[in-house]
This record gives sequence, C-alpha cells and structure tokens, in this order.
Amino acid sequence: MSFILSAIDTVDTISAEDFKKNYLDKRRPLVIKNLTASWPAREKWTPEYLKQVVGSQIVPLYDNTKADPSKPINSKASEMPFDAYMDLIMSKPTELRIFFFNIFKKAPELLNDIEIPKDLMGGFIESMPAMFFGGSNSVTFLHYDIDLPHIFHTHFGGKKHIILFENKWKTRLYCIPNATYALEDYDVANPDIKKFPSLEGIEGTEVFLEHGDTLFMPTGYWHWMKYVEGGYSLSLRAWDASTTRKIASLYNLAVKGGIDSVLKMAFKGDYARYRERLAVKRANRALAKSKL
Repeated sequence: MSFILSAIDTVDTISAEDFKKNYLDKRRPLVIKNLTASWPAREKWTPEYLKQVVGSQIVPLYDNTKADPSKPINSKASEMPFDAYMDLIMSKPTELRIFFFNIFKKAPELLNDIEIPKDLMGGFIESMPAMFFGGSNSVTFLHYDIDLPHIFHTHFGGKKHIILFENKWKTRLYCIPNATYALEDYDVANPDIKKFPSLEGIEGTEVFLEHGDTLFMPTGYWHWMKYVEGGYSLSLRAWDASTTRKIASLYNLAVKGGIDSVLKMAFKGDYARYRERLAVKRANRALAKSKL
C-alpha cells in the first residue's frame, strides 16, 4: 500500500452555480472536458503553428535532475531555440521541459485564441498566463504554487499524468521547511514506502489529461505532473476571494520565498541537507501522531 488515489471528478461542462458550490467553495479539483470547446486554440495551436509564431527564440530548459543546492531555485539545465525544442519533444522522449513560459510576450496574437473562464469565477490574473512544455518522460516535481492561486490548467497534445494532494498533507509529503516543494528523492508515481513511510495512506486524486482538457486546481494544492507524451499546457491563474488567502500569498512571496533564497545562497549544500533532514524528521513525527 502507498498513496490512496481516487479519480478526479470529470464533467463535460458545468454551470457557474454548480462550480462555485461544489468545487470553488469546497476547494475540490475538477476536470472540465469541454471548457475549451469554443477556443480557437484547441485546433489552431499545433506544434507547427507555435513554431511559426515563436520561431527560434532561445528558451531555458529544465530536466528531472534534483535541484543543485548551490544554484538559485529553478535554475535552467540548458537552452535551445524554441522551434528546435518543439521538434525534439514531438519526435522522441526527453526529460527537457519549459517552465512558466510567457509565450504571449513573443506572440501576443495567441491571446485571441483563448477565453478566460470569467463566467465560472472572478479574480483572474490576466497579466500572468503561462505555458509549460515537456517531452515524454519529463516530470514536474511535487510542489504547490507559492502565491496560492486557483489554476485552470489546459492541456494540448499527448497525455499528461497528474497527481494532486490537499495542502493538509504537506508535512507527511516531506515538505522542505521554508519552501513549497517536497523532497525530490521519491518517485510520486511509485514511492518506496519502506524508505519514506510517511507517504503510506496519504489520500490524493489522479488524472490523465488529454488534448483540450482543463484541470481546475484549487489554491494550495500539491501537484506532480509527468508528460506521458510530448505536449504543452496553458495555466490561467486566479486569486482566491478570501482576504486571509491573499495575505498568506503575500507572506509566502515576501517572507518564505525570500528567506529560503537568502539562506540557500548563503549556506548552499549544508542548508539543503539540513532542511532535508528536518523534512524527514517532521514527516516521521506527523506519521506517528496520525497513528495515535
């Protein structure tokens, strides 16, 4: 036994009333199959079209390697022209992925191909649409977004495997202190429970997104993603209406993220190893408490 994973609720369409009552207010994830049915992007955003509008712009690339404690968080592994990268991910397996790419700065006309789902909720951060690209076998490590937004994550291309956990499980997920990501030493899809016993029995949800599917990820949800096939996704972010959540977001950005970056750069490997030991200690303590 390891994680207890259930299927994510899935609908073709949903009314604003139903969405608010059963998913937004309750902070439950949901897949909406046809949210993008009227988007030009659903058919228009082929690899060839994106190569045409973005061209040979050099883009930073990331891989599945554990983060180097001597470098800033989200340091790139390499870089290459965008059109060459697209050819790579659509032709063969690779770990290389593009992280949080504002493709709209290079090609603002792409904004005409999407529709922000304001009929479902307000608070969208319209200045921050971002895209993510990956080849088959590339993985986004388990984390939650530090600014605590709600996210509408729409996928294009081949299948994408996603596992989600509520934020309440963060300690038992071996959350790194002062950060919003977990130990990178275990495989979320197939964890070694003997080595990481705190993971046993944690409840989550799982989905394989297909072309055009939109995943609603509520604020604070932990997410792990793997590209089963080469593809790309668009994330639209929205603030939670709660003032408390907005304050927590600002705290994370100004204090937690700032402290972590300063200590990481100052103490490098020693700080990284200390935090990992502390994450394991806290996870074991939380597991013991859950058994009382």
